[in-house]
Amino acid sequence: MAEATAPQDSVDALALDESVTFTSELIRIDTTNRGGGDCRERPAAEYVAERLAATGLEPALLERTPGRTNVVARIPGTDPSAPALLVHGHLDVVPAEAADWTVHPFSGEVRDGTVWGRGAIDMKNMDAMVLSVVRFWARAGIRPRRDIVIAYTADEEASAADGAGFLADRHAALFDGCTEGISESGAFTFHAGPTMPLYPIGAGERGTGWLKLTAHGKAGHGSKVNRANAVTALAAAVTRIGEHEWPVRLTPTVRAALTELAALHGIRPDLDAPGFDVDELLGKIGPAAALVAPTVRNSSNPTMLDAGYKVNVIPGHATAYIDGRTVPGGDEEFHATLDRLTGPSVDWDFAHREVALQAPVDSPTYGRLRAAIERFDPDGHVVPYCMSGGTDAKQFSRLGITGYGFSPLKLPVGFDYQALFHGVDERVPVDALHFGVRVLDHYLRTA
Repeated sequence: MAEATAPQDSVDALALDESVTFTSELIRIDTTNRGGGDCRERPAAEYVAERLAATGLEPALLERTPGRTNVVARIPGTDPSAPALLVHGHLDVVPAEAADWTVHPFSGEVRDGTVWGRGAIDMKNMDAMVLSVVRFWARAGIRPRRDIVIAYTADEEASAADGAGFLADRHAALFDGCTEGISESGAFTFHAGPTMPLYPIGAGERGTGWLKLTAHGKAGHGSKVNRANAVTALAAAVTRIGEHEWPVRLTPTVRAALTELAALHGIRPDLDAPGFDVDELLGKIGPAAALVAPTVRNSSNPTMLDAGYKVNVIPGHATAYIDGRTVPGGDEEFHATLDRLTGPSVDWDFAHREVALQAPVDSPTYGRLRAAIERFDPDGHVVPYCMSGGTDAKQFSRLGITGYGFSPLKLPVGFDYQALFHGVDERVPVDALHFGVRVLDHYLRTA
C-alpha cells in the first residue's frame, strides 16, 4: 500500500456495496458454535483471508483445533514509532432455530434495505465493514498512521480457547506493538428519546464467572424420608443465589456513564453523597438506564439444573450452573458471597472464568473514537458504558491491549439493537453498514 492519496471520508461506492455483500455472504457460511467444540469456522476464515490476500496482505490462518480457524494480518502504518492498533471480530455465531425466524437465519437475505440472518449484528457486520475498508484502502493507495492488526477469531461464543485465547497464548508475536484494540458492542445508536440519539462506546466489561454447583447427599428410595437429599440442598442454594440482592459498586466507567447520561436529562447527581440511590437515578434517565443498570452490581443468575434419573429414586448428587458476572474489582466480594450463599452442603467452582476490564474514558483513543462518531452524526451524544457481558478483549488484555467496544452503526428509531444479540430475526440496515464503513475508515486511518 502507498501513502494516502484519497481525500478524507471518501470511501467509494464499491466499499459501501462490499460491506453489504460481505455481510450477506458471511451469514450464509454457517459457523454456528454449539459449544463443546461443535463449530467449524474455517470456511468463513478462508473467505476473509482470500479477500485480504487480494489487497496484497499476507493473512495467517491459525488453528489450535482442525477447522477452528483464526485469521491475522498486519497493515503497516506510516509512522513506525506509533503503537499498533488491534481490530478484531469473531467469525462464529450462536445457534438459531429456522422455524422461529421470518427468513432463514443463514440466508443472508437483503430485503427492504436490511440484511437478515444470524450474525448480522453479532458480529459478521463488523467483520464485513472492516474487510471492505481494508480493500478500499488498497484501491485508493491509503495507509493508516499506525500499524493495524486485523484479527478474525474463532470460538468467541464459547470459551475462546480455540480463538482469541489461543492467539494470545501461542501467537503473541503477531500482536507486537498493539496497545489498544476495538471490537464489538459499541458505537451503535441507542435512542433514549425522540431527540436523544446516544452512541455508547464500550469502555469496560464485567468479568465472567460461570459456576458449577454440586450437592452431595444420600441416595435412596423416593418413598422414604431423607434428610440428606442432594436435590433439596441444591435447590435451596440455587434459590438463595437467584434471589440475592447484590450491593451497588460503581466503577469509574459506570460513574462516567451515569454522570453524562444524567447531564443529558438536566440532572447533576452527587454520586458520592451519603445515601445516594443509584436505582432512583436510573429511574429518572428513562430508556438510557438500560445501558447502565446491568453493570452497577455483580450478578448471579441460575441457568441450568441436573439431577436424578428416575422419579422414585433420590439421587446421590445434583448439579447446577450459575451465570455470574462481576464488576471490575468485584471478584473478592463475589467469591465470599458465593461461599455464604451455597452453604456447607453445596460445593462450587468456576466452570469458566474471565477477568473484568476497564478502559480509560479520558484517553486520546477514546477522544478519537468520540470524534469519529460526532463527525458523521453531529446530533449524536457519545457516552461511555460498561458491557454487561464479555468479548474477546478479555483474552487480548493478557497482552496488555486495552479494549474498546466500537463497531459503529447508525440505527433508526425503534430498532432494538441489543434485543437482536442472540435473538430471533437478527438483522442490520444497509444504511447502518454504510455509516459504519465511513466511520471506521476515518477513525482507523487517523487513529
